[in-house]
Amino acid sequence: MSDIKGIEGIHEFLGKAGTFFLATEDGEQPKVRPLSFQMYENGKIYFGVGKHKDVFHQIEKNPRVEVSGFKGPDIIRYYGKAVVDDNPALFDKAVKVLPLLAQIYNEKTGFKLALFYLEDAKAEYSNVVDYSLKKQIEL
Repeated sequence: MSDIKGIEGIHEFLGKAGTFFLATEDGEQPKVRPLSFQMYENGKIYFGVGKHKDVFHQIEKNPRVEVSGFKGPDIIRYYGKAVVDDNPALFDKAVKVLPLLAQIYNEKTGFKLALFYLEDAKAEYSNVVDYSLKKQIEL
């Protein structure tokens, strides 16, 4: 699996993993939570969190985040600066990827979805069985 290439390869890997993890900072305390939504658009992987949630406020305060996912012994770490993109067309695309989002984020609930991508990002692959396979992924 160490042949992951570029941002598209990271997107594909996270899709196969199904659930992956987002790490943020809350003061001096790291916070990690599972996510499953991601979409590839305009050469970027977008992730989503509710603007009403602590995770969003943590990203606002310190946009340096890390996403980590695994499938079997293969692990990807993808990290950089979160940039929120409020383009309404992105929300429409996100709903096509995961229709459940429309039930959660709408005028009735008042909840808003923050879609973000990572800039100045880096990614690395590793394998828990064969650590010699560890490498940077070219983005």
